[in-house]
Amino acid sequence: MNKIIIAIDGFSSCGKSTMAKALARNIGYLYFDSGAMYRAVALYCMQNGLVKEGTIDSEALRGKMKEIQITFTADPESKNSITHLNGIDVEHEIRSLEVSRYVSQVAALDFVRSEMVEQQREMGKKKGIVMDGRDIGTTVFPDAEMKVFVTASAEVRAQRRYDELTARGDKADYNEILENVLQRDHIDQTRAVSPLKRAEDALLLDNSNLTREEQMDWLIEEFNKKIKAC
Repeated sequence: MNKIIIAIDGFSSCGKSTMAKALARNIGYLYFDSGAMYRAVALYCMQNGLVKEGTIDSEALRGKMKEIQITFTADPESKNSITHLNGIDVEHEIRSLEVSRYVSQVAALDFVRSEMVEQQREMGKKKGIVMDGRDIGTTVFPDAEMKVFVTASAEVRAQRRYDELTARGDKADYNEILENVLQRDHIDQTRAVSPLKRAEDALLLDNSNLTREEQMDWLIEEFNKKIKAC
């Protein structure tokens, strides 16, 4: 069976990563979380004094990019990818609300995106991958055989993020999260480099009122259609 590239894009907190991980497990593909790469860069900025009064010091970061190495390993039990920043497991740290405050700023920097895109394309050379993010189907893999654009209402996405954080034992405020979601939407859609948008040939999936099982049934059905067409 021919293997393809599956590109899943969409708004923050739509559950893209959870969806992409589950799809990869179901079809025996590898999963790469592109958003985790930008989160890891944001965490690096926080850890190394590159955040000045709530803003990323872009020139200082530019000079540090060669020091930032992001890799993935697979959890032996769940098979989910684990993000490593310079060899250290940072999977938990990069999911914090504090990192979320800076990730869109980092992702809007052209030199950061250029480096991340290069690494992502290298990962996709053998195909058989599922990758999610903001510009996977438009910039990273414009020729991907299957593209999905995921959306949901801002209120639904904020509630999901709140539930995720509280389930981990982290303190969370729904209104603060909703504000962060709306802010990230604006930054992602209006940035000069690779803004968030639906590719012309991307399938639209509004999962506001779908269960995970319903999502997966839809994805598997669309995947089987693409495979038959290849």
